[in-house]
Amino acid sequence: MGFFAVSRRELFKNQCGTSQAPRLPKAGETIHGYKFFIGFGGKGANQCVQAARMGAKTAMVCKVGKDVFGDSYIQNFKNNGVSTAFAEQTEKAATGAASIIVNDTGENAIVIVSGANMLLEQIELQQAQSAITSAKVLICQLEINPDVSLHALRMAKKSHVKTIFNPAPAIADLHSDFYKASDIFCCNESEAELLTGLPVSSVEDAKQVGLDLLHKGCGSVIVTLGPQGCVVCQSTSVAPKLVPTTAVTAVDTTGAGDSFIGALAFYMAHYPTMPLEEMARRANMVAAVSVQQVGTQTSFPFPKDLPPELF
Repeated sequence: MGFFAVSRRELFKNQCGTSQAPRLPKAGETIHGYKFFIGFGGKGANQCVQAARMGAKTAMVCKVGKDVFGDSYIQNFKNNGVSTAFAEQTEKAATGAASIIVNDTGENAIVIVSGANMLLEQIELQQAQSAITSAKVLICQLEINPDVSLHALRMAKKSHVKTIFNPAPAIADLHSDFYKASDIFCCNESEAELLTGLPVSSVEDAKQVGLDLLHKGCGSVIVTLGPQGCVVCQSTSVAPKLVPTTAVTAVDTTGAGDSFIGALAFYMAHYPTMPLEEMARRANMVAAVSVQQVGTQTSFPFPKDLPPELF
């Protein structure tokens, strides 16, 4: 949806239709699936819900349609303890939607239709200024107008709020200020490839692109690698490090990166002195739990679903 603020105490959301099928279809091909369901999703919304489920106080800044999906989305935030004080509804566009296909090994393909998300403007950020500037952490993505996300990051940095930027869906001509405004720049392999022009087919490749992104001005860089964990790059004087994850049997990897980022935001807000590598290790474990169930937000764990040592 877009972005969210976390305090010890996002902005983007989509209604998601998910189809399960033996494999992902090829171009022009029609295949039979065996299950279909509609749920809640969108990168910002997912990240916000995961942080809230872990115990963070969260607020969502977003725009949805004045339709049944928008109504249910706002209620879903309330059900998850997320503040909807800055969640607006509009009659000018439908609520954003995503079509997802998941195969038998848990891989997915996703098409997003932004809808009302793209109508979120800087005026809504001004209305939410008090929440943004008093937060512990702000997370932004690119499922809204990039200019709005960048403005939110700048607002947060000016008020010394920690920022996480998730450049997804990635755009090749990303404004250079996104890097400078990111305390943590968190992307996956495909996003890193598009942003740097460098291939990412191994852990060593991920370390190299992490350094490349770090040199663009980020405070730190995390490149997520799915079942391999993630690579953390913190400064040019410290070598990038692979932070492995727990080996699990994945049922559905949709939203795993969002679970990771939501958990990371929780740790940043609640344990600000914890080393970033340790935060990443714990966030890896949270995301590993999420992929063992079908769905996005429905698979995101609560503290009762996680080992006590993660808190």
